[in-house]
Amino acid sequence: MDNLDNPYTPNAGASPEVLIGRDDQTESFEVLLRRLQRGRSEQSMIITGLRGVGKTVLLNQFEQIARSAGWEVVEFEASKHDDSRFRQTIFSQLKAALLRLSPRARWSTRGRRAAEVLSAFAVSVDQQGTWSMSWDIPPAEGGGDHGDLGMDLTDVFVAIGEAAAEEHKGVVILIDEVQFLAKTQLEALIQAIHKTVQRKLPVTFVGAGLPQIAELAGDAKSYAERLFKFPKIDSLLDPDAREALTAPAAAEGAIFDEQAVDLAMEITRGYPYFIQELGYQVWTVARDGRITREDVELAREAYEAKLDSSFFRVRLDRATPLQTAYMRAMAQLGPEPQKASDVARLLGRDSTQLGPTRAELIEMGLLYTPEHGYAAFTVPDFDKFMLRAVPKLEPPAVQRRRRRTD
Repeated sequence: MDNLDNPYTPNAGASPEVLIGRDDQTESFEVLLRRLQRGRSEQSMIITGLRGVGKTVLLNQFEQIARSAGWEVVEFEASKHDDSRFRQTIFSQLKAALLRLSPRARWSTRGRRAAEVLSAFAVSVDQQGTWSMSWDIPPAEGGGDHGDLGMDLTDVFVAIGEAAAEEHKGVVILIDEVQFLAKTQLEALIQAIHKTVQRKLPVTFVGAGLPQIAELAGDAKSYAERLFKFPKIDSLLDPDAREALTAPAAAEGAIFDEQAVDLAMEITRGYPYFIQELGYQVWTVARDGRITREDVELAREAYEAKLDSSFFRVRLDRATPLQTAYMRAMAQLGPEPQKASDVARLLGRDSTQLGPTRAELIEMGLLYTPEHGYAAFTVPDFDKFMLRAVPKLEPPAVQRRRRRTD
């Protein structure tokens, strides 16, 4: 069939033609906004899940919902930056939000106060000791200038919230890849949102990240479990997964045979990204408006090759030989979460020796810890890929030699 009409979108964060199976999360977000608009408190959200389950897509949906409701949206993807860079990112986003809430010429006392607190928050000192500001608003005194990220961000959120409330609007902060925030940054966000809840201000934070986020948030602030909901999203339930595959095709006048859908569900196991990738590849091999089981079989090889070369490979390429060996040993033990001592035994080492390697893989976002002493892959079916990509469990020294000769 004509690829110009291909309705599937296997790209990172790309919204599918039809968003299916996430009604609970979107409804919770809509309730969150409506309650804050009424001056009532409601728990913010941090969405957790493996790679490819649609966390970023859901955040994009939340952005549309918020903008349609008249809220200002601050959004960015977290990365491993120091607190100074984090301040600049927050500042630039909130500065734009404040100017959208009200043009500078129409600022009230609260609007100007918010701008001054933002200036104090963003004031920095370069290596020569020179003070600099990111815009021409003089910094506030006693607000956003404590030198403590948590206290300063709290002042900023409160000031922005008061300015937004005066305009009968709100501000929602959407942050993807929350697990890459430094502990001080996550602590500061939680502390700042906690204060806006206490003040009943229309400011909220919704994050998305890997499964370890709930634990990280709890470690950052003990009250995080009361401040946030932690909805976990996973593979789609079977009826939703089938609809996610068939509905885009039907919109283009193509129909899946029931046996074709059965095989597709067996291959993708309901993971949204896998459904989009398989659907895309099936569309390229199907010859008419009826998609058969044979079409899915024909597309399967290209589907696996595409995942191996992109979705999976980019993660393995970041790993050192020892990290690769650790993941290969986990894969050999099976798809379930694996005990650190079992992985170490397979590698002929003590688990304490491999503790730093395991910690590095968690920090890289390749593993997470579903329970104490165990680790699991953050990417669905990564164990199968590791067995294909590294057919034998090789010592790191052998891997290094092989890489040099490749």
